[in-house]
Amino acid sequence: MVSFGQAMADAKQPAHDSATFWQRQTDAVADVSGPVATLHLGALRHNALDMAVRAAGVPIRVASKSIRVREAIDATLALPGYAGILAFTLPEALWLAETHDDVVLGYPTVDRAAIAALAQSDQACARVTLMVDDLAQLDVVDAVVPPGARPVIRVAIDADGSWRAPALGHIGVRRSPVHEPGEVASLARAITRRDGFRLVGLMMYEAQIAGQGDATGSGDGLIRWMQQRSSAELLQRRQAIVSALRPIAPLEFVNGGGTGSLEFTASDQAVTEVTAGSGLFAGHLFDGYRAFAPQPAAAFSLEVVRKPTPDIATVLGGGWIASGPSVASRQPRPVWPTGLRTLPREGAGEVQTPLQGEAARHLRVGDRVWFRHAKSGELAERVEHYLLVDDDTVVGEAPTYRGEGKAFL
Repeated sequence: MVSFGQAMADAKQPAHDSATFWQRQTDAVADVSGPVATLHLGALRHNALDMAVRAAGVPIRVASKSIRVREAIDATLALPGYAGILAFTLPEALWLAETHDDVVLGYPTVDRAAIAALAQSDQACARVTLMVDDLAQLDVVDAVVPPGARPVIRVAIDADGSWRAPALGHIGVRRSPVHEPGEVASLARAITRRDGFRLVGLMMYEAQIAGQGDATGSGDGLIRWMQQRSSAELLQRRQAIVSALRPIAPLEFVNGGGTGSLEFTASDQAVTEVTAGSGLFAGHLFDGYRAFAPQPAAAFSLEVVRKPTPDIATVLGGGWIASGPSVASRQPRPVWPTGLRTLPREGAGEVQTPLQGEAARHLRVGDRVWFRHAKSGELAERVEHYLLVDDDTVVGEAPTYRGEGKAFL
């Protein structure tokens, strides 16, 4: 059987018009029953290469949470411009480190069983980097296995990349408690004084730039104003933080950004690598950006099982809601046939989802409706595998984390 990477390399370019694109996907799964999730290999290759171009030669660390398919992670890392993984839990990082030698944990951990497993493996300690923003997180590690009874553990500091805007306050996500250069330097000095740890990196995620679309049709002018000013402040502060850390510890990497900020973050001379993942599968939250237009590589399709009224078609399943605020943008979006919408009082349902619109009049029991998930990686928690589609043909399948028996969070 052809490998995932070879199948992606050989895949045809996706059709330019959406009608042809989705009809070919429908043709590809015509003989498949039940809910189906697909990865369009041509669209995935397009997105991966486009992201590498946008990063302008700065290595891209793959955010595993936005994929959750090992074969897709491996195939992406085999492409020029990609290096390393940003994992989301320590058990996942340990699992991935069995076959990858550069896995950074993107979030702090207090998973004592996983910490114990890390401390028992020289290989894992050499391949996995923990993320910290508080000495209390080091205390947890020491309480599990004291410094003299384990290999040295690699750590990186997660410094707050949000913008503290004059008269506006905190703009961005709530992550790290260390924000100013002096705060980060003070933490770094304290880490270097601790036995059993080695400070090797810095991460700063500018969510207000990377994770906020600027072409959504709602408040775009204000978003662009915010991002322009936040970018200018972050360039200065990140450089000041890196300058403060260099005399304290030799940093192996300075990580920043995300799919939505590749151009900006890669232009920052203080950064040695960027992180991205969502743009590969392209959940629909990433449609609203001026700088790029990803192809819908990941999608899922549900079957019509009833017609309660002539203009309503009900599909089985659909309630695959994305994390984040409980707003309409977190619902899966019906994309084909066009013109379908969920009912305001029902939304995407636990077992069934009624869809209304003129297109519903032409749907029959047994027909398929295509959806895109709001986020890129979370769809993998709902299915055991993706069917790999090349044009109008299924050419293979790839297990998700769930399909491999893994549920990390």
